[in-house]
Amino acid sequence: MRCVAIKGVREFEVKEMPEPVAQNGNVLVDVKKTGICGSDIHYWVSGAPVGLVMGHEYCGIVTDPGSREDLKVGDRVTALPISPCGHCPACLTGNPQYCPETWTYATGLSLTNPGGLAPKMAIRPDMVIKVPDNISDEEVAMVEPTAVGLHAIHLADIKVGTRVLVIGGGIIGLVSAMFAKMEGATYVAISETNAARGEKAVKLGVADEWFDAKDPEVVNKLIAKTNGGFDFVIECCGNAPAVSTALTVVKPGGRTILVGVSMDAVTIPTVLAVMRELDVQGAIAYTREEFQTCIDLMAQKKINVLKFVDDIVGLDQVQASYERLTSGTDDAVKILVDPNR
Repeated sequence: MRCVAIKGVREFEVKEMPEPVAQNGNVLVDVKKTGICGSDIHYWVSGAPVGLVMGHEYCGIVTDPGSREDLKVGDRVTALPISPCGHCPACLTGNPQYCPETWTYATGLSLTNPGGLAPKMAIRPDMVIKVPDNISDEEVAMVEPTAVGLHAIHLADIKVGTRVLVIGGGIIGLVSAMFAKMEGATYVAISETNAARGEKAVKLGVADEWFDAKDPEVVNKLIAKTNGGFDFVIECCGNAPAVSTALTVVKPGGRTILVGVSMDAVTIPTVLAVMRELDVQGAIAYTREEFQTCIDLMAQKKINVLKFVDDIVGLDQVQASYERLTSGTDDAVKILVDPNR
């Protein structure tokens, strides 16, 4: 079957790979839609590991339920793409994101478990979740990134009437801003280097205002706007300027959630965190409960994630889509792939 795999730095190749076979109780699915994630972009930019077939945000149709007696052929499903051990303290307390094995064999993030940039997948059975009929394939493919944003907002513990800054207007930033408003924030701002994305955040109604992160006066403007700093800052970029800004514009005693990931060392002014007693919290992935909550919110029509989807492309357009998402000028934040095109 055709798939898209990493070939080198910022380069994919469309090639043939064997279809998955039934083994170890895995659930076999036909992939309907899969999303391009920010973490996928990190792998593509680095060009490693060569041969990786990504795609860990997906909707699929069961063709073989494997060891899952509660599933049948034709069921629509998604799955937590992680590989927790299931028996460590983190797993036993419902926090598989802390498990040391969570990312070792993650679907679409490891060479041993190819992801949704192919028309068929084999998925670890205990991670598979059946989805309601009233959620579209496109919505199902959005569950995973939506859960990342929900987890960040839960960690922030946003209060009614507070002011929130989200740094980074990619999909995680926009979803985080959406949930911040749902939690009662009265003012939500987005800081972005890409004007098209900043304007889009306001247009979509998830942010009240956007600020140009390239503006030399942006920090002063953000502090002045809030008369001393934001109550909460959700940092979704991971680079040094973004993290430094997050620590600078949050008010004394405020809380900063670090969602953005950097594989390199990041130099930041920790004196700000010390002198102003800031609460700095890292955020990774989500709990299983939060993943399910996002499915429920979509089924109950309490959130609209389709407004974030910019395009649906086939395998031959994956390379161009990654280039579009990293152009710095295009307003696209989420592109889905239909591997059957």
